Order: sequence, then C-alpha cells, then structure tokens
Amino acid sequence: MELPEIGARCEVVIEYPRGSFVKRRSDGRVDFVSPLPCPYNYGHVPGVMSGDGDPLDAVVLGGRLPAGARVERAVVGIIGFVDVGQEDPKVIFSAQPLTRAQRRGLELFFTVYALGKRALAAARGLDGPTRFAGWRAR
Repeated sequence: MELPEIGARCEVVIEYPRGSFVKRRSDGRVDFVSPLPCPYNYGHVPGVMSGDGDPLDAVVLGGRLPAGARVERAVVGIIGFVDVGQEDPKVIFSAQPLTRAQRRGLELFFTVYALGKRALAAARGLDGPTRFAGWRAR
C-alpha cells in the first residue's frame, strides 16, 4: 500500500459526514451504528486501497460536508490503525496544519473507536488485534 505524502493534495469522497451516527461502507451498506456522533467527516481516497482490502480511509477536518461530496485537501497527518490484524491507516486532511488540540482529539477518537471496532469484530466472530497505533507521519 502506498500512502500519500504529507502536504500532497488528494481527492476525498465523504461517506460519513461530521455528526453522523451511521457509518456506511464504500458500497453503501451499513457498517455500524454509533451511540455517539462522529466528530469528523469520514470517507476514502478514490483509487487507493488500504491494507485491509478496503479503500484508503480519510478524515477531513472542518465543517460538515454532505455524504457523497468530493473535496480536495492537503494531507496533514497519517494515523496508524490496526483493524482485526490488518493495517488500516487513516489519512488526515485539512485546509490548515494540525493544531496540538486537533492532534490530541484525533488520538482520543481513534483510541475509543478501536474499542468499538473490537466489540464489533467480536460480535462478528472475527479475531485479531484492533488498536490505534500512533502517528505514522506528521
């Protein structure tokens, strides 16, 4: 898997707008329903596959964007994440550099997100580590 470089501009397709409770897969199927709204716009980078076989995950900071929106933003960071033993990085996009508060917020979000994903994996009978794995690049 080839990840974009920090500073590179990429197109992102929004699947899960900021404030959403329902996370859908790229094919439109419901992946899971969250008890809390997502604080970020979540989507993927078209044409780039992740280590888990799904499109490369993207988080776009800023105001709420509609599902299906296609935006171009700069890469400001890459979070390492492991999902049921598969490498599943999250590329962070923004119009501005990350602040310390944004960095901490993303770390907390993906640490909690991993707990939910672990529970979902167990319910689906899947085995393997699921965890936030720190920043891959800054």
